[in-house]
Amino acid sequence: MSKLNANDKFLDLSDYGRSFGRFFAEQLKETRFTAIHVTLLFGISGLIAIYCILNQHYIVASFFIILKSGIDAADGELARLKKMPSYTGRYLDSIFDIILNFFFLAAIGYATSSSFFLILGAFVCIQLQGTLYNYYYVILRNKSIGGDTTSKVFEYKTPTALPGESQQAVNILFEIYTLVYGVFDKVIHFLDPMAYKVKTFPNWFMTLLSVYGLGFQLLVIAFMLTFGWIEFVLPFFIWYSLLILVLIGIRKQFIS
Repeated sequence: MSKLNANDKFLDLSDYGRSFGRFFAEQLKETRFTAIHVTLLFGISGLIAIYCILNQHYIVASFFIILKSGIDAADGELARLKKMPSYTGRYLDSIFDIILNFFFLAAIGYATSSSFFLILGAFVCIQLQGTLYNYYYVILRNKSIGGDTTSKVFEYKTPTALPGESQQAVNILFEIYTLVYGVFDKVIHFLDPMAYKVKTFPNWFMTLLSVYGLGFQLLVIAFMLTFGWIEFVLPFFIWYSLLILVLIGIRKQFIS
């Protein structure tokens, strides 16, 4: 099942791993592997990348960062192929993402002898960027006829477990999810509280917005590591956040 109908599909610059993810999921379709197993696998790929950064193997780290993006696309694909969607997998995926994001930046900060405050600032900025992307994208998915509505624009209530998963696991993961993402969600909702009333977002706007998708953020990190620009990674993502105000301004001025 596609997340969007044909009219709402756009060039997602952060979704370059989708083809690999779909291929990988197809290979696992008839096996015992589940989407959660794939989520754990992308976590391992991320940890290898962190180890490589700490040991100054930056090109190898870049490879595993990009591989992580490809595997990350595969868990959702596999869940759809097996017709086994789960809140457990969805929340676990997001929790792993935010943990890995912090440790990617922490490893880069350690390798460049950066201050904790610079690491923390870059982490907050990268999460706000990703939250803006997810905020508008989830709104579009919920408005799109026939689109994926598994994700909700506002998630204040623990969902009922789907067939095959534990309600207790969903409860625990939902609490962790809201704890680690809640502040970022509130900030973005505060900056653009009326976005959910938009009928749809134009394709050109969503393509522009996709530079804040996690896949594109990781691609930028991998690119900078490959070319030896590791000392610029943390400052870049702080300055990159200025685009948040530009994108929200475009949305408020031209899209209703």
